[in-house]
Amino acid sequence: MRFFRAVWVAVAMLTAGVFVAGMPGEFARLRTLCDDPTSCAWLPRLTAQNARQLGELGLSTDFFAAYFVAFEVAFTVASFAIGAVILWRRPEDRVALLVALMLLTFGAAFFVPYPVLDLSPVWTFLAATVSFIGSASLVLFLYVFPDGRFVPRWTIWPAAVWVAGFVPVNFFYDSVVFLVDYPLPMTLYAGGFVGVTVYAQIYRYRRVSTPEERQQTRWVVFGIVAALGGLCVLIVLDLIIPGGVLSSLPGSTVLFLFAFLIPLSIGIAILRYQLFDIDVIINRTLVYGLLSAILAAVYFGGVVASQAVFSAVTGQEQQPQLAIVVSTLAIAALFNPMRHRIQSFIDRRFYRRKYDAAKTLEAFSGRLRDETDLDQLSQELLSVVQATMQPEHATLWLRESESNVNGAL
Repeated sequence: MRFFRAVWVAVAMLTAGVFVAGMPGEFARLRTLCDDPTSCAWLPRLTAQNARQLGELGLSTDFFAAYFVAFEVAFTVASFAIGAVILWRRPEDRVALLVALMLLTFGAAFFVPYPVLDLSPVWTFLAATVSFIGSASLVLFLYVFPDGRFVPRWTIWPAAVWVAGFVPVNFFYDSVVFLVDYPLPMTLYAGGFVGVTVYAQIYRYRRVSTPEERQQTRWVVFGIVAALGGLCVLIVLDLIIPGGVLSSLPGSTVLFLFAFLIPLSIGIAILRYQLFDIDVIINRTLVYGLLSAILAAVYFGGVVASQAVFSAVTGQEQQPQLAIVVSTLAIAALFNPMRHRIQSFIDRRFYRRKYDAAKTLEAFSGRLRDETDLDQLSQELLSVVQATMQPEHATLWLRESESNVNGAL
């Protein structure tokens, strides 16, 4: 293990050097208008339209570049810190060492587009090395987390193929850019990897993982799904709203925040998963995410409908302020009833056992106030215990007393 810790320290120094060396080039990229498909493919990006919008707000392109360089530095430092804490707390755990290495290189290479930066040949090679280590460790992490084994065993071969595919991507970037013109093979290649990875994790989760490992897996899946879900929402907005929301300050800022969920959830999965109930977090995320989407649709629909009615009645195109006020009040009135309905739906659909247990206890509490027959009450108590806790067997002992009845299961 000392050897692996020494390797981690060496890679950390290399990654830090590459990141610092690449920051001037990254600042220059961010302040320069993207004018070709390659440079415009990286996010965040600065288009001519975004530059004009910044000028209208009184902001310069230097502010745009400095703003996102600060975010990249913060993201990289946070990933470094989480990886270092994992290495410090779990120095003998091989999975923890892999995760620490992945977070170390993931933070520096996730946003910084080293292949398009103006670096010397030596730094370009070192940057490609860091990116390759990050990509390879990410693939291995997806296949062996949380117990360090390939499950099923044959998944070692698609993992090896995927790692080998990162060699030309990182070290011969200019030679493989043309593959962008062949989206179908690339989609099939990436889709095959994603499909095998998802299958392997589902198989592991259902057939092999212990309850503790399942808790860890749920934390990681939650972070990845939340980050990818946020990215998909931003991409949809980028397609719907002219001007490219992903290139704007708010859109790209949200993108960074969503991306930070990945190293954060991985760190919690390794170190703190027993202290935080992920099921509660997932439940609240589902409830409030769905609630926000419904209320936003209701608000937008209310404003559009009132605009149409107002225009038809008065013949004017201006939106009355009264309609906005009414829509806002409607949202306020709908919030609690809608939240309770969504909570009930989520509990019934995804947490059926807990939902049934809560309903059973609620019904028993209501009968408890009116029941006077001790034998009937004992039978009902045993039935409630069987329904909610599902033990292999249950027994009730009663001590005869005029003032006290004690039971033990």
